Amino acid sequence: MAELTTLARPYAKAAFAEAQEKNALDAWSADLSVLAAYAADADLAKILVHPSLTAEQQAQALLDVCGDKLNEAAKNLVAVLADNKRLSLLPEVSALFEELKAQLQNTVDVVVTTAFEMTDAQQSKLAESLKAKLKCEVRMSSEIDESLIGGAIIRAGDLVIDGSLTGKLSKLAEAMNS
Repeated sequence: MAELTTLARPYAKAAFAEAQEKNALDAWSADLSVLAAYAADADLAKILVHPSLTAEQQAQALLDVCGDKLNEAAKNLVAVLADNKRLSLLPEVSALFEELKAQLQNTVDVVVTTAFEMTDAQQSKLAESLKAKLKCEVRMSSEIDESLIGGAIIRAGDLVIDGSLTGKLSKLAEAMNS
């Protein structure tokens, strides 16, 4: 995984620089999201790495599937990636682009996994607490995983806070076995 990120980073940085220069972060974000979704499709992924197809044919296959959803700069990125045999990196390029965008905008995406649905009041209180702790704007989404029994797991970038009952019971079991 780290190798893919290392390979994708220069492309993401180049796309980000272009997006900043043209003041088109949201448009690039949308284009890369579309490209990443199609590139991650199992059937299309086979075409994108098929050895008997030329780089132009691979790029054209992806562009044909995307239709008119992409701007010219994104189409150029597809051509460059195809020429360098890197079309399969599009999901990583998109993810890295989103990280760069979040850093620039001083925002963080937070995923909160709970055993039960959180109320609006709980969500807003948690968002405010995380905003104060992380010192940036928080975009929060929530998931439900009944196996947690209670509590929550909070993921914000590299930060993971496991306050679930399942996590606490696991830690207790580990401590008792040591």
